[in-house]
Formats: sequence, C-alpha cells, structure tokens
Amino acid sequence: MNYAIIAAGEGSRLAQEGVTLPKPLVKLNGVEMIRRLIDIFAKNQADSISIIVNEEMKAVQEYVKQIKLDIPLNIVIKSTPSSMHSFFELREFLRTGKFCLTTVDTIFKEEDFEQYIKAFIADSESDGMMAVTDYIDDEKPLYVDVNEAMQITGFLDNSDSCKYISGGIYGLTPKAIDTLENCLSSGQSRMRNFQRQLVADGLCLKAYPFPKIVDVDHAEDIVKAEAFLRN
Repeated sequence: MNYAIIAAGEGSRLAQEGVTLPKPLVKLNGVEMIRRLIDIFAKNQADSISIIVNEEMKAVQEYVKQIKLDIPLNIVIKSTPSSMHSFFELREFLRTGKFCLTTVDTIFKEEDFEQYIKAFIADSESDGMMAVTDYIDDEKPLYVDVNEAMQITGFLDNSDSCKYISGGIYGLTPKAIDTLENCLSSGQSRMRNFQRQLVADGLCLKAYPFPKIVDVDHAEDIVKAEAFLRN
C-alpha cells in the first residue's frame, strides 16, 4: 500500500486565529499532525509514503527531511493552487497498486483506520474505497450518495437525504490517476469535482463508514481533535 499526504496548504485560517506553527506541525496531544499520520501509515502495510509541502513552509520541509523510515519517504516541495493539484504532483509515486491519500489535517481514530485499510486491501472488486462519516461538523461538507451495497452513486454539495459526507480519506487504484490527469487537462481544480468525475467515468467506488472524522481548520478545532483522540 502506497500512502500520500497533502500538506501543501497555507493554514491561513489558523494563522489568523493566532496559531503560530504551520498546520502540519501543530501538535495533537503532543504529536505533530504530520508525524501522527506517518506513524499510522507506517503501521498499516506501507510500501511508501509520499508528502507534498509548499515552498514557503521551510520548517515543515526541514521537519520531514529528518524523518527516517524503513520504507521510501518521498518529499515533493511545491506550492499548488489546490489539493487536486497537490495530488497531481504526487501521482508518479502512486501508480503501482492501491494507494491511500489524505490531507494532513484529517483526524481519525487509529483503530478505525486500521479496519478501513484491511477492508480496502481485501476488496478485489472495486476501483476505490472512500472514507465517509455521518458525523457532520464541516463548513462545506461534501455529501456522498450510496446505494444499498454502499457503492457510491454521487457526490453532492447539498443534500437533505444523504446520510454520509466525505471523510477526506481516498483509497484508490491507479485507474483513478487517468481521471485525475483528465480533470487537470480540462481545467478542473477541486477535489470534489475529481470525485464526481470518478463516478462519471464509471469507476466502482465503495463507501466505508467511520464513526467520526474531523478536520482542523480553526484554532478551536485543535481542542476538539485532541478531545476526540483521547476519548
């Protein structure tokens, strides 16, 4: 399993609210968010871990460069206009077998993630397995429509009927990279549009429910995330 972490955002909202550390280095219960992800991935059958960091985050660049692992750790330093563009910059590390991609501020319980990865690895029928949750605490949630078999049928900006929203953890196969490249070449620039295109292209995507996933976008979210992980 190849893993990828998008850590190229500016974290401007946190900075405006008085958080002085770059978002990837913000600690949750004493552990940097980026280190927490790396450690979890390394425990879950990782063949490689790839990270993209923007050009302005010198502290994050130095931090990830000093990390030593028993597997390849690929680091891309490039500022990008969106998460989808960051994914595009990491794509060459993800062409050999299944991969799992997430942003650095996606917070989940380690035991939930372990079960998810086991299910994704064991699934021989689908082209991807996306994390979803019915816990909704997001400014702009992306709703996920599913059928009775938990196959994803659509990604919606608004919905009164969908139970789940996207959890921001993308388990995919290299087939999805073709869709990604086509999205970029056609001028699309948002991850949610990429996800919609996956469905439009006919890829079979399964939804895997997590009890709870949170994002760290604001200073108050740090406290919420720490409490969530402690309980």
